[in-house]
Amino acid sequence: MTRTHELRPARLSPRDVLRVGAVGLRARRARVVLSALGIAIGIATMVAVVSLSESSRADLMSRLDRLGTNLLTAEAAEDARGGTIRLPKNAVAMVERIGPVRHATATAEVDARIRRSDVVPEERTAGVTTQAARTDLLSTLGGEVARGTWLTPAGEHLPTAVLGAVAADRLGITRPGETIMLNDTRVAVVGILEPVELVPTLDRVALVGFPAAKRYFGFDGHPTTVFERSTDASVEEVRAVLARTVSPGNEAGVRVSRPSDALAARAAADKGLTALMLGLGAVALLVGGVGVANTMVISVLERRQEIGLRRALGATRNAIRLQFLTESLLLSSLGGVAGALLGSAATYGFARAQGWTTVVPPWSLAGGLAATLVIGVVAGLYPAIRASRLHPTVALNAT
Repeated sequence: MTRTHELRPARLSPRDVLRVGAVGLRARRARVVLSALGIAIGIATMVAVVSLSESSRADLMSRLDRLGTNLLTAEAAEDARGGTIRLPKNAVAMVERIGPVRHATATAEVDARIRRSDVVPEERTAGVTTQAARTDLLSTLGGEVARGTWLTPAGEHLPTAVLGAVAADRLGITRPGETIMLNDTRVAVVGILEPVELVPTLDRVALVGFPAAKRYFGFDGHPTTVFERSTDASVEEVRAVLARTVSPGNEAGVRVSRPSDALAARAAADKGLTALMLGLGAVALLVGGVGVANTMVISVLERRQEIGLRRALGATRNAIRLQFLTESLLLSSLGGVAGALLGSAATYGFARAQGWTTVVPPWSLAGGLAATLVIGVVAGLYPAIRASRLHPTVALNAT
């Protein structure tokens, strides 16, 4: 009795599938590079946008942690006629009586025109104004002196000034010891500040002591802005009572703000910009996917004889589909890996130039690579199906 054996098509191992798919890519290297470049640009854009946003946000959060979010300011607002309401002279002392308040200080506008020297016309003030400051201002705000010294208990009575970073640049002052003119009084510059991140308006002023402002420039002693720091847990409680404490009976004439809110708002704006840039990266990725699909369609048309020969030798339709789908996946993966490396390198270079800590979220790399696999499947599915449907006879006779 003769036993018949059923013939079954041979199955390709995963290693064979990869090898067959890679052969098609190696035969058309220039086209493969150009197609993969479109994917790489899209992935690099998305990885770089996300990573730079995270690096910037991490730097911003570290600055907020360093500067503190417990600083509140109370400023004199304008009345109905456009004039500035005057805060009480003892506003700082009243704020210090609030239980959770740790530090309180103040600045005040001073009517003194600033000139580089007495030969400069009075109307040319270089965009710099004068303010009176208490000696504890810098410690309360967390500011630092770049060159020279801060106002001392003795120096605040003398015609001396400390310039903000921008003010010094505009006046052409590069070192302490030089003099400037405040009205008709020659004032010695004893220090230049680093930029004050929480209160950037101080970068554009010349600061003199309260006693000196009264003695030389007719200052009346009423503060314009009160600064206070409290415990982190009690910021909102202090905020609720600060206005009526600074100006009892006229709390509507006091604006209370939290300087750190501006930095937090910038972080939120960065997040919106990141979403926009991610959209642009997605468009680039879509264009790259179209390029991969186009490459695969052309590859099928050019390799019809190869497909017919493989079919004649026993390759199944599933094997043909798997071959071209693997080629598409390899092509898109090549672009995805290159894009992830390029985006990470761009993030590192830019973050280092800005002095940020480089942050490349793992999920951005994983998401980018996953996107390339999806694109590879979608872009290669139609060409793979089309190749598998070619009849061996028609394919072998194709020219």
